[in-house]
Amino acid sequence: MSASKRILVTGGAGFLGSNLCARLLAEGHTVICVDSMVTGLEENLAPLVKNPRFQWHRCDVSEPFHFEVDQIYNMACAASPPKYRANPVHTLNTNVFGAINVLKLAEKLGARVLQASTSEIYGDALVHPQHEDYWGNVNPIGPRACYDESKRVAETYFWEYRQTRNVDTVIVRIFNTYGPNMARDDGRVISNFVVKALRGEALELYGGGHRTRSFCFVSDLIEGLVRVMNAKDLTGPVNLGNPAETTMKDLAELIIRKTGGRAKLTVGDAVIDDPQRRRPDISRAVELLNWRPVVDLESGLDRTIDWFRPRV
Repeated sequence: MSASKRILVTGGAGFLGSNLCARLLAEGHTVICVDSMVTGLEENLAPLVKNPRFQWHRCDVSEPFHFEVDQIYNMACAASPPKYRANPVHTLNTNVFGAINVLKLAEKLGARVLQASTSEIYGDALVHPQHEDYWGNVNPIGPRACYDESKRVAETYFWEYRQTRNVDTVIVRIFNTYGPNMARDDGRVISNFVVKALRGEALELYGGGHRTRSFCFVSDLIEGLVRVMNAKDLTGPVNLGNPAETTMKDLAELIIRKTGGRAKLTVGDAVIDDPQRRRPDISRAVELLNWRPVVDLESGLDRTIDWFRPRV
């Protein structure tokens, strides 16, 4: 085990943030969680607050803040379209001003800071699978732009603070992730399908269900984040995700089967600017971090469904 550190996790009450906090506490670190609670959930923090090495503060990262820490994981911002579209200006502020504020803090403290960027950087990609050298195909004024473009700006801030101010930054591009601590009304496809299937409601396939995604179980993703943070010479960007690709129709049918088969499928209109295919090239993570996902989709869905079942 590495030496105990003081670690700040922004967005720590969210899906990924709370799982990351739990992992860091298990490693013996002191964890400071900040969250505006716009989309964070106190129930995600309930198992953590009993730990004397954990503290959390309600604050918005778009406003300056200060904590004495050794490392910073910038995980703040809603990640599902319904959530980040609910207040697009707040989404922009969270990603842009939040990045500036964590970078200023890291510069002041000499701390290493990780930016949780996103596969949405690549937009409706024209190359497949998506590798880190691809610049993306993003609509700057579309319905997803408040999230996509502000994440792209945040990456630029992280890169320039490293180049011009010698701040110890690293960028990770996270692909679709799922597992315990997802919100029931999250709006992301797996939580949406699982909740509806458990209720026996219809699962809607937008555009016929032929679009693809690649789903990474949360424990694999968190392992990747920790390895990236502690790879001192790594600057990124680095893709983290599971390269196993599946169509939305196949995913829906698998979830229906695993939840008892009561739910049905319906077909709806395609969503504007929704990427056709999404699959990470993780060659860089494999080579530099010796990281690759170990939880397959079937096993991960079983664990996710078991977590959701008593909560639906």
